[in-house]
Amino acid sequence: MTYVGIAVAILVVVGGVILGLLRGRGRSSVEDEREAPPLPGSPGPSDADLAPDGAIGTIEHPGEVVEEEPEVVAAPAPAPAPTVETPEAPAGRLRRLRARLARSNSALGKGLLALLAGGSLDDAAWEEVEDTLLAADLGVAATTELVAALRTRVAVEGATDEAGVRRMLREELLRLVDPAMDRSLADERVDGRPACILVVGVNGTGKTTTVGKLARVLVAQDKDVVLGAADTFRAAAADQLETWGGRVGVPTIRSERDGADPAAVAFDAVKAAAELEADVVIIDTAGRLQNKVGLMDELGKVKRVIEKQSPVDEVLLVLDATTGQNGMRQAEVFGEVVGITGIVLTKLDGTAKGGIVVAVQRGLGVPVKLVGLGEGPDDLAPFDPEAFVDAILD
Repeated sequence: MTYVGIAVAILVVVGGVILGLLRGRGRSSVEDEREAPPLPGSPGPSDADLAPDGAIGTIEHPGEVVEEEPEVVAAPAPAPAPTVETPEAPAGRLRRLRARLARSNSALGKGLLALLAGGSLDDAAWEEVEDTLLAADLGVAATTELVAALRTRVAVEGATDEAGVRRMLREELLRLVDPAMDRSLADERVDGRPACILVVGVNGTGKTTTVGKLARVLVAQDKDVVLGAADTFRAAAADQLETWGGRVGVPTIRSERDGADPAAVAFDAVKAAAELEADVVIIDTAGRLQNKVGLMDELGKVKRVIEKQSPVDEVLLVLDATTGQNGMRQAEVFGEVVGITGIVLTKLDGTAKGGIVVAVQRGLGVPVKLVGLGEGPDDLAPFDPEAFVDAILD
């Protein structure tokens, strides 16, 4: 019995050792399978191996998911810089504007040529010529002078064919428009400072738009320009001017307060232009009726305040060509208050009354320097007397 007990004990011990070895080998194979990388071409992780948000993870323990590093999201690209426009050169504008002027004033030229080349120029015919010129807003004095000159030339030269009449009419009209007048703009630095242009006019003539278009004319000529938004009565005026300037890369000096002192804004604009070493600063002013004494006095103040820092080199009066002779009184009053040096005629394409050019120049003794013939941003151009007369007669 003793040997039998010993034998049983030995068998139990040996069996336990063998069982332990078998269990250890089983755990190792399971861990090896868990840690071994997947073979090429083997299927990816199952749905059970995905984290709740869809990220791929490895299950180490029940209920625990180890997520991979999140994907780095690139920062959004910066917004592109605003595009600065390149304005059309003045030479190209003149060709285009001449064609428009010819269309709008064709009735004037055709009517005169038909009357003068009709072959029978009696007193009634000359009266009709005179009426045609008066209807074109040439003015009484200029009309009387032109008709007298034409009657003399027709009598002396005896020209009644259209070519001869056209030549005479062109020469006499050109003499009235006066090509000898200085139509240059003050757009160059003077004595180390920017030139200063003050733009004035009555309500509704398009001053702010004209200032914006004038900036484009000067930028096309490679000038460094600064704009001054001294129209502080219209809430949208400064915004409008800033938009015009921004399109061609021109800074606008303005006040953020509605109703600010326009003279102070103008002063700041001239000062800023000097600091920026600009070629020219253009000051926009509020529209005002010529019969409002208080408003006209304020305009005079704007000019005086500017002159404490810099001379005003140019005062441009913006006139609506469609107002005809009514614009003459406006021009006279503004001339008395701020000393007009040049005229800008807007909306010249909207009237056949091209004679207003002559009337304004003769009445004020100052030249028409710029004309507007459309709503486009580049529909403002320097006035060319010969192109103007030729357009009337085309």
